[in-house]
Amino acid sequence: MDFGSIAISPLISLIAGVLILIVPRLLNYIVAIYLIIIGLIGLFPGLAG
Repeated sequence: MDFGSIAISPLISLIAGVLILIVPRLLNYIVAIYLIIIGLIGLFPGLAG
C-alpha cells in the first residue's frame, strides 16, 4: 500500500481526533491502542517497515 507523500502519524491523529469528537467514550480505547502500537514499534523497529 503506497500512500505517496502522506505521513501516517498525522493522518491517524486526525482520524482519532474526529472519532473522539463524535464518540467521546472512544478516548480510552484510542489512546490505549495508540500507546500499544507506539510501544511495539519502539521495541521492534522492523515492524514499522
